[in-house]
Amino acid sequence: MPTGLSVRHAMLWRWVPAMATRPAAADGLGTTTVVYGPEEFLSERAVSAVRDMVRNADPEADVRELNAEELGPGSVLEMTSPSLFATTRCVIVRRLESLPPDALEPLLGYLAAPDPDVALVLQQSPGSTATAVVTRLRKAGAREVRAARLSGRDLKEWTAQEIRAAGASAAADAVEALIEGVGTNVRALASAVSQLVADLGERLTVPLVRRYYGGQAETKGYSVADAALYGRTSLAIERLRWALAAGVDPVLVTSAMASGLRALAVVRGHDAPGVPAAELALAAGVPSWKLGTLRKQGAAWSDRGLAAAIAATAKADADVKGAGVDRMWACERLVIAVLRARALS
Repeated sequence: MPTGLSVRHAMLWRWVPAMATRPAAADGLGTTTVVYGPEEFLSERAVSAVRDMVRNADPEADVRELNAEELGPGSVLEMTSPSLFATTRCVIVRRLESLPPDALEPLLGYLAAPDPDVALVLQQSPGSTATAVVTRLRKAGAREVRAARLSGRDLKEWTAQEIRAAGASAAADAVEALIEGVGTNVRALASAVSQLVADLGERLTVPLVRRYYGGQAETKGYSVADAALYGRTSLAIERLRWALAAGVDPVLVTSAMASGLRALAVVRGHDAPGVPAAELALAAGVPSWKLGTLRKQGAAWSDRGLAAAIAATAKADADVKGAGVDRMWACERLVIAVLRARALS
């Protein structure tokens, strides 16, 4: 593996479990890998790739994770020393940008004589722009994985590599159709490739890609709410999963649902002959053209159902803001609750 490693040329050491042979210990052990760059999905994949290599080389390996701010002058020796239960270790240090100054020199010293039974991964937070520490570590001999934002030709090449790594092939126009349908979010693209190959096999074509993913790139929180308020169960669940896969924050889903329900309640409660459309739209907080949609949606709702849906939305909003454990499941539970509330009389 070259020292200057890019996602474009090396696929971030993607390890496919179905391969016939396991990676040798040398693939991950005895090395220090620095992961940096703004693309969170690719950054996390790089970390996982090293961890998986070590575990494949030694299923009993000791894997430890910590934040860089926890390190001190003596911590580097401590974290790379064999444990009582395993000689092989994988140490993942996150938030590299917060490394204390007095821990850098010991870390550089370790790079000069790394332990052959240790894989050390140093990950800089995707949002960080600090580069001085990364530069010094690279010059000292650390492997480098840059999780860059991908666009244009780089994104097309990465998507084509993703398809090949999954055991399939696709012509250039099929790759372009996939990006057109799914969007440029690499997490969503990786998920789409996995789904397509699992369902369709080894050859992806434009008609097949468009049948699955035509028009999905624009899925947003408000489109999830619209489908749920209409009672379109399959479409609401599909749009939700697409939105989350495309990187839409769960908070945007709950806020869109809250806005939709609030507008629906206002229109149902105040819509009457003689009420100016502009006045009603202003009260509901929507443009005038949206009133027709809200009237159609509201026809199937009862006061009891609206109250139940609003309560479910309040709970989901709290869950995605920290009260719950799984933010994505909170959104899915919300959509199901709203669909059920619509059926209440």
